[in-house]
Amino acid sequence: MFDYENALAPFTVTVVTGGSSGVGKTFIALLAEASPRMVFCNLSRRAPTGLPETVERRLAHVECDLGKPDMRAEAAGEAIRFIRRASNRTRILLINNSGFGSCGNFSDAELAGQLDMLQVNVAGVLDLTSRLLPELRERGGAIINVASLAGFQPTPYMATYGATKAFLLNWSLALHEELRPHGIPVQALCPGPTATEFFRRVGYAERVVDGRHSMTPEAVVRASLRGLARGRAIVVPGWRNRVLATVTGMLPRVLCARLAGRVLARYRLSQVRPAAAGKGAA
Repeated sequence: MFDYENALAPFTVTVVTGGSSGVGKTFIALLAEASPRMVFCNLSRRAPTGLPETVERRLAHVECDLGKPDMRAEAAGEAIRFIRRASNRTRILLINNSGFGSCGNFSDAELAGQLDMLQVNVAGVLDLTSRLLPELRERGGAIINVASLAGFQPTPYMATYGATKAFLLNWSLALHEELRPHGIPVQALCPGPTATEFFRRVGYAERVVDGRHSMTPEAVVRASLRGLARGRAIVVPGWRNRVLATVTGMLPRVLCARLAGRVLARYRLSQVRPAAAGKGAA
């Protein structure tokens, strides 16, 4: 297995959003294991639980709702103060992980929830990155934006969610090019189905795909860190997901939308609870 620990050695501060569970919490756990010097600032509504005591002592939790601009600004200020207290020379790893989705016809969805999704999945990432970027440019660092395999094609019945992840994918690639002269790589992490609470929170009564075709958060995070060590701008964990991303990139967009709509409609009719929508990472 590719060893990413040496590549992480210069990083001693990680700022992560949505680290209370799932992929975000796994980032904290695996980074703490790989780098005993690293300290963490988590921005989310809930604090992570169940982490080893040695990791919790290195973790500062800032309670915030990233969908609210005023709370984002306060949380960003706390993160900057945390960075400056940690060291003047440290490299910073920013992981924009927070996000949520919903499932159903857009015409049936509550507008407030759709706008909140844009605030968390898009505006929150831009806002926090913009506020922390001067610190990264001064000290050095890297950015990981958790997008999704859904960002490679239109996603009927999850229209707004898929569109937010498409934005993150393309924005991350553009930012990677802009920041490359400054030595700040930007990664778009695009996992497929992952064994987290995401699908339950968006309303699926059961997992969308069985365990054979989904990945663990640990596998997703390790793929991301290996990609970071290699300077990859896009990481799609899992060979099945990489094949799907490649194939959808070659098909006409209208056809992709129709095929995705058929697949998601089938699961929606068979597995989704009525009026389902909820928050969850990525």
